[in-house]
Amino acid sequence: MASQLPSFPRTIFTIIEPISLVGGFLGPFLDPDWFIASQLSPAPTPASFNDNARLVALQLGNAYGLLFLLGVAVLYTTTELRVVRNYLIALWIADISHVGVTSWLLGYERTLDVGSWNAVTWGNVGFTTFLCLTRTAYLLGFFGPDQQAPATASKKKA
Repeated sequence: MASQLPSFPRTIFTIIEPISLVGGFLGPFLDPDWFIASQLSPAPTPASFNDNARLVALQLGNAYGLLFLLGVAVLYTTTELRVVRNYLIALWIADISHVGVTSWLLGYERTLDVGSWNAVTWGNVGFTTFLCLTRTAYLLGFFGPDQQAPATASKKKA
């Protein structure tokens, strides 16, 4: 029940993050060669990309689309705050591995050279780190307590 989250994390997780996931879905589908070339710089030339690389890019885009759909389903339909928290914990773990793998392949120097990051690196490292820190702060209670669910009147059977 995302409506019970404090306002800042609720805005991030129910509006900002789903929009970013749509971007992650559209990038490889609109231009797979650009998407592949943007992962690491200096990028290889699109002529060197084969159908295997394009397939992986398109499948990654598909995974972003699935994450968008799952996020909307969980955050907008569940009535249990525990489900939302467990979903956010799963994303927190994925955030760490996402940033870790990207940083590993960028290497130490390029990971720290923020000024040379392209838009995809900002998404993979910068924005994902922001999401991870926001999840961490929420899970540790830094945004305050969750709001109480409105009481529902129970129906008595006659």
